[in-house]
Amino acid sequence: MAEHTRTDGLPGMEASTPAQAAQPLRPRGERLISDKIECNACPVLCQISNGRSGACDRYANRCGTLVRVDPVLMLRRRLADGEAAVVPLGGRIGADGVMAPTPTDSTEIALADDVFITGVGASTTYPDYKPAPFIVSSQAAGVDLVTVVTEGIFSYCSFKVKIDTDRYLGPEQANVRCKGEVVGHVTTAEYGSQMLSLGGVHHLTGGSKKEGRVTAEMMAALGNKQAVEFMIDGGSQILIQAGRAPVVNGVEEKRMRLGCGSATVGIFAEQLAGIVDEVVVVDDHITGVLTEHQSGHCLDMRASGIKMQGRKSTPGRYFQVANPGTGWGGTDLTDPLSIIEGWDANKAWPGLRLLMTSTTGEHASWYVLDQQLRPVEQEMPAEVRRVVERIGENCEPSLSTVLFLAGAGGSLRAGVTQNPILLTRAIKNALVNVTCGGAPAYVWPGGGITVMVDVMRMPDHSFGTVPTPAIIAPIEFCMKLDDYRALGGHMDYVRSLKEALERGAWHDEGAPTARQWAPQPIGNPWPLGQAPMLG
Repeated sequence: MAEHTRTDGLPGMEASTPAQAAQPLRPRGERLISDKIECNACPVLCQISNGRSGACDRYANRCGTLVRVDPVLMLRRRLADGEAAVVPLGGRIGADGVMAPTPTDSTEIALADDVFITGVGASTTYPDYKPAPFIVSSQAAGVDLVTVVTEGIFSYCSFKVKIDTDRYLGPEQANVRCKGEVVGHVTTAEYGSQMLSLGGVHHLTGGSKKEGRVTAEMMAALGNKQAVEFMIDGGSQILIQAGRAPVVNGVEEKRMRLGCGSATVGIFAEQLAGIVDEVVVVDDHITGVLTEHQSGHCLDMRASGIKMQGRKSTPGRYFQVANPGTGWGGTDLTDPLSIIEGWDANKAWPGLRLLMTSTTGEHASWYVLDQQLRPVEQEMPAEVRRVVERIGENCEPSLSTVLFLAGAGGSLRAGVTQNPILLTRAIKNALVNVTCGGAPAYVWPGGGITVMVDVMRMPDHSFGTVPTPAIIAPIEFCMKLDDYRALGGHMDYVRSLKEALERGAWHDEGAPTARQWAPQPIGNPWPLGQAPMLG
């Protein structure tokens, strides 16, 4: 077990684990008692014995030297033909995928535009006054650039999760639980999707120790594209994994709805007119009725005389036809006929052909009115079935999208400049490109630096935790060298890309730097080639 002072231990580090030296507050390797040294990568200040790792399992004591357990991840731009370019620059890649450092050569300098040091494994800037681990100068398209690279300790952060499904997950504002602890809530539904807000400073630090620990573990797993199980109060059990279909109550979802019932009626009205006499598209929000709908009027369809339950909104559009649930169209319906109160005998007729379907086409039934104007289920005609199948064809696959949302303040900004407000202003003035692990980040308007990024565009294993508790995540700030100087950057710590590749972070003091290379993900813009830096 790891030995430290502030929290429960984690498994020790294997002796062969590659390491990058971490940044000291006191002189590197200062012994406190016996063979222990203090790690100052976060406020926990673990005291670590030789051969052991700290509480976060990210730093270790290697023969009296504090080292970084994980390698720094560096991106290599893809070749023009789309194949991954994983040519090791300034070293060789071993069987474990980790680069052993060797002196750089002229090839490395010639390819400098194709190398990007990410914050994954770069180490942190705690306490706040220290410069970021990597402040790297390079060139792109003949422009002198600086990239400030660090890992951030985020307490003010959360995940916004978009669930593409027609299935009911739970009431708005309901608690979302993980391992019995409240870790978030259901937020507003969007078109074809339901939204969750998970994590956040309230759950990390505002509740019990267990709540904070479970929240941090959940966030790290979700950000690292692992599956996490949740229970929603008054709703469903759901398994979420970024980039995968959600599993609701043990069933993997297949389709995101095409639209509400009214939209589905309107889209397929022309294809259904002539082969049906009435269509009801059942939906939790807006159920559509074709002959009453404006599209039915435009097509001169005869009124069917159908009488619907629910609250009528506008012609052909009904609210609250049933309660939310996991049945037809996100309602609790198992029998769609239960929402039909009856038929107007002055308008309806025997033989009337009725199609009832959900917004995804997963549920669909065909009825014909008998002599008493009662709907009798029959086999659906092939031409009607083809339209129902087209409804399903137009539904996109169900997916879980996980967005990391964080406020970048404190030591992040101080690691860039001695006057942090200048960095904030430079970002808002589009002078700085912000990325997370090389992935493009959206910066929210308003005060502060609030970034949002899709975890599927970030490198694998980008997230970690510290037991304060907080989340560890990479962040990089790219800008022109002159702009960095103007915003009061730590110019004394600027190192060339060549020097950074040879020697690692500025605080390494000659300790070996473990590096791992990865190709730039397809679809991500190259971080050093973004406007406005080169504009």
